[in-house]
Order: sequence, then structure tokens, then C-alpha cells
Amino acid sequence: MPMSAADIEKMIKTGIPDARVTVRDLAGDGDHYAAEVVSESFRGKSRVQQHQMVYQALQGNMGGVLHALALQTSAPD
Repeated sequence: MPMSAADIEKMIKTGIPDARVTVRDLAGDGDHYAAEVVSESFRGKSRVQQHQMVYQALQGNMGGVLHALALQTSAPD
């Protein structure tokens, strides 16, 4: 069963408590999402490190229950 956008958002916010998270269903199929995650904890980290933090927050669901997630990460302006 696919993950919902609300579940994805909740998991990211649980793993990265200060994050501002926006999740969109790209195909309307509950299987392909895009997420924008903005967090102060990303400051000074590479894009790869930022994405790894999000994947860790998703607790191993990426590539399994969560089929596809296009990520955009950044520190606040």
C-alpha cells in the first residue's frame, strides 16, 4: 500500500523537527511525490548530506513503500 503525502510529511517532520515540508503527489497515483524540505539543520551540509537526512527520517521506506520521491532541500534564507 502506498504512503500518503500526509504520512511522508509527518515522518520528515518527526525526523527533522524544525523542517518546513511541502509534499505534492506528482502523478495523482499516490506513488510519485515531490517534497520540498527547508531546515536550519541543513545549513553547511552538502545536498547529498541533506538528502541523506531526509531518507533517514523516512526510516527505510524510500525505494520500498515509497516508490519515488523528488527532493528539493535547503536551509532557510
